[in-house]
Amino acid sequence: MADADTMDHVSHARVREDGAPLDRQAIDTIRTLAMDAVQKANSGHPGTAMALAPIAETLWTKFLRYDPTAPDWPNRDRFVLSVGHASILLYALIHLAGIEEIDADGNTTGKPAISLDDIKQFRQLSSKTPGHPEYRMTTGVETTTGPLGQGCGNSVGMALAERWLAAHFNRPDFAVFDHDTYVFCSDGDMMEGVASEAASFAGHLKLANLCWIYDSNHITIEGGTDLAFDEDVAERFRGYGWKTLVLEDAEDTETFAALIEEFRATNDRPTFILVRSVIGIGFPTRAGTHKAHSDAPGEEEIAGAKKAYGWPEDAQFRVPPEAKQHVQDQVQGRGKPLRDEWEAMFARYEDAFPDLAKQLKDMRQGKLPDGWDDDLPVFEADTKGIASREASGKVLNAIAPKVPYLIGGSADLSPSTKTDIKEAGSLEAANYGGRNVHFGIREHAMGSIANGMALTYLRSYTGTFLVFSDYMRPPIRLAAIMEVPAIFVFTHDSIGVGEDGPTHQPIEQLTALRGIPGLDVIRPGDANETREAWVAALEASDQPTCLIFSRQALPTLDRAKYAPAAGLHQGGYVVTKDDRGEDGVPDVILIATGSELGLAVQSAEKLSSDGVRARVVSMPSWHRYELQDQAYKDSVLPPSVRARVAIEQGGVIGWDRYVGFEGEIIAMRTFGASAPIAKLQEKFGFTVDNVVKTARQVMEKAK
Repeated sequence: MADADTMDHVSHARVREDGAPLDRQAIDTIRTLAMDAVQKANSGHPGTAMALAPIAETLWTKFLRYDPTAPDWPNRDRFVLSVGHASILLYALIHLAGIEEIDADGNTTGKPAISLDDIKQFRQLSSKTPGHPEYRMTTGVETTTGPLGQGCGNSVGMALAERWLAAHFNRPDFAVFDHDTYVFCSDGDMMEGVASEAASFAGHLKLANLCWIYDSNHITIEGGTDLAFDEDVAERFRGYGWKTLVLEDAEDTETFAALIEEFRATNDRPTFILVRSVIGIGFPTRAGTHKAHSDAPGEEEIAGAKKAYGWPEDAQFRVPPEAKQHVQDQVQGRGKPLRDEWEAMFARYEDAFPDLAKQLKDMRQGKLPDGWDDDLPVFEADTKGIASREASGKVLNAIAPKVPYLIGGSADLSPSTKTDIKEAGSLEAANYGGRNVHFGIREHAMGSIANGMALTYLRSYTGTFLVFSDYMRPPIRLAAIMEVPAIFVFTHDSIGVGEDGPTHQPIEQLTALRGIPGLDVIRPGDANETREAWVAALEASDQPTCLIFSRQALPTLDRAKYAPAAGLHQGGYVVTKDDRGEDGVPDVILIATGSELGLAVQSAEKLSSDGVRARVVSMPSWHRYELQDQAYKDSVLPPSVRARVAIEQGGVIGWDRYVGFEGEIIAMRTFGASAPIAKLQEKFGFTVDNVVKTARQVMEKAK
């Protein structure tokens, strides 16, 4: 049991009128709010919030450079709660600091970001205090966390972005960017591979503006960590190239402050602070137990903990005004002058460097430079064509000089994914201003790092093979939840990979990605659709995009003969121009994406030569097509035409929505095989003869 005597051993500069330290009262306010909120919701996790309250309060009141009246100040320190199940800790800090709510346009609403009533609505429908912190929902939340390790990965992207921003914008006497990123992480974060990938990458880049604070409380859902986890985590981080420090007692705020000072004095590597804590500290019967972590504590135990804190045992959601004022005074008292000084400096910067100042303003608003899409490649008709990955590389390099904050790279595959920006340099510890990021073979971390970059004004993109999207699904899903415009480039998109065989031939991945709400998955059918796909991805400021490209060459359609590739922006469009019968509708509709678009066009030409009115519909983005009104969708796929064939070298799931019960789907129903591409296409039915045969069958059935 932790009693009041043992908990009040820390000395503090500021005290209440009755002699009790104000910092201690603020800490106990956080702890009792955590207990009361979880108890009222009968759901959640108070233990970690209670254990970390002392160091959280110290970090925020003594160090965090943050102005609560301007929570979108570009040079603010970032605080990431990767241990997202301790969300009530962050909500209590936001409330006590008096952070003001801002709307989607960055304007203050006159409301607190989190009121006491919001805390009382913890984990309730439509509240601003959901079970895990959610970006956009709650001002003061820098990223959506919950799946363990993701916040760690995001933080590396944030720190990397700060280094790039500083290299790009800073000038002598103008420190536009010099902020730090702090992360609270847990035993669970340390076990997840994504955190290890991200930590290794951060150590390689020597991101000295990054500090992870690891709560080593030895408790997980199943019980003590000794069930599955007993490694020397600090030693592991030393191996990653981090400065590693240890705080033996989370109650020792003076030593913790000294360790943060040591972090701030370190300029050659990131810092890892291992903190030993007791979960649920203060509970008279359960301190350090598993249940204190995962369940509502119970009224009796809450009363006992409050007694230990010297708190009124029957008080609920008690926030002493002097405690709140103390936290607000400390955070705002330091942050507002820093922000005011920055604003004055930036006004001078605008006069000295107007183009850079405008660029930063555009970045903050999610705008692209004027004329960014001028002079993009136009690809001439070519029956041999070009792989869409090759076309993508050409388009990317046409856009990059005009959008200098388009930054990304691949998981060790840029020669294959064509995702390098020519003559832009590599982003490395010796050159933070480079634009080509070498993520290494770390697909999972690459996705979460890209999200962190996107949350820090950059237009980030990644690159790998489509089959490895499986390693990236968690951050892609979170990008969609957060509505951040990260771009995920995937190449080698089908059995067209050929001899590499089933392990590298994606089948179900398109289906899996299309199943993520709010994610635009675009699989262009030729080089000009590839151009439009990049335009669509960059114009989307509030959603992520997956761009799906081929390894093999695709015929470039003659756009004088067929519809313009700009139809891609509607998600699906009619490619053929003369495809209607006497009744004003076609006899059969062939629907295709990606590499199968050329096959559909060839098959339609064969059918046309036999007197069949065959319509070809390119459907590169289901997401965009479903956003169109019904009249448009009916114009593309007339309801009266039941003879339909979908063609795609991916899984069959989902295509029935477009072909109906009487249509047919030429797709993959098994994994692929190792063989030259021509042999694979023949084996799995992706030939003109099979498409024509299938089209005639559905026409007959539709009669």
